[in-house]
Amino acid sequence: MGREVVRAVAQTPDMRLVGAVARSHLGVDIGEVLGLGALGVAISDDLAGQLLRLSQQSTRGVMVDFTHPSSVYENVRSAIAFGVRPVVGTTGLTPEQLERLRDLADKAGVGCLIAPNFAIGMILLQQLALQAAQYFDHVEIVELHHNRKADAPSGTALQTAQRLGQLGKAFNPPEVEERELIPGSRGGIPGPNIPIHSVRLPGLVAHQEVIFGGMGQTLTLRHDITDRVAFMPGVILGIRKVLQLKGLVYGLEQVLS
Repeated sequence: MGREVVRAVAQTPDMRLVGAVARSHLGVDIGEVLGLGALGVAISDDLAGQLLRLSQQSTRGVMVDFTHPSSVYENVRSAIAFGVRPVVGTTGLTPEQLERLRDLADKAGVGCLIAPNFAIGMILLQQLALQAAQYFDHVEIVELHHNRKADAPSGTALQTAQRLGQLGKAFNPPEVEERELIPGSRGGIPGPNIPIHSVRLPGLVAHQEVIFGGMGQTLTLRHDITDRVAFMPGVILGIRKVLQLKGLVYGLEQVLS
């Protein structure tokens, strides 16, 4: 994802790439690594130094984070402290971490956009699911990702369940006393009582199904990412929109209008 973000920013006329943080190819021009030609940006493993340098420039800076659940909280916290606006696609933040970041961003007046998914198609799927939920009482979610994704279920699946739960509807009323022969067979079940099933396999990128069931019928809404480039229009939009924010916003759909 980081490589795709670099390509997208480098190809956007009114944006300028000023830093790249990674653990490999240190000191090498990121453009040369990606086959784009020299961009004048050497890869560094010093995030704090990059944030400090960016905070001292006259133009407003943005940090895009696609890293790992174990590091994203401290990355975003550091960016806010330096007055650099984070755009975050890394999932795995706990509700408590999100609230602490919200408090930090709001007090600092620093825009921060955290989105479980930057694909416009996924936002449309969620909107369609909200419409379908008015007519179906039974629903489950299946999310499928590559086997290097560290967190499960995906942040997108959790957000989909949460948005359905905000309708205030009681989903999946019990019709039989279930007994799992293997714990977890029925998936993870968050607050809205909507089971989420996670699949991790090589060959997958990012996919989600929302399956509704009713008498004599089912309705399946599915979104497939076959190439990470699909996230880039949403990332570029997020970079533009975060400059207008004064605190933390969760979900790309919140800044689409």
